[in-house]
Amino acid sequence: MLILHKQLIAFIIIGVINTLFGYGIYALFVYLGFHYALAAFFATCAGILFNFKTIGKFVFKNSDKKLFLNFVGVYFILYFINISLIKIIKQLLDNLYLTGFLAVIITAAIAFVLNKYIVFRENYETN
Repeated sequence: MLILHKQLIAFIIIGVINTLFGYGIYALFVYLGFHYALAAFFATCAGILFNFKTIGKFVFKNSDKKLFLNFVGVYFILYFINISLIKIIKQLLDNLYLTGFLAVIITAAIAFVLNKYIVFRENYETN
């Protein structure tokens, strides 16, 4: 239980950095006039490379390059969850910056679970 707590705290800290990076890219592309789905796609692609290193190394203590394809798969699942959430929230709020921010908060919680149990699962018992 202590290991889960430590990982969750590390994930939150690293997640803030990763989220600022990814949200910055999303906001930039929205500002440039891109559709939110395309803006989220570019942010996801850039985030995959950045996040794999930070999450693997600092949260799960495993940055084995063999896990990268699983990580990419998880992030594409997260991409579809993210754009679905943006679409839903957009019906309530007419601000793509705020909807993108709210969606990324929800998606981050899902990201922790998917990364822990799908991507970095081999390290699960030993961490």
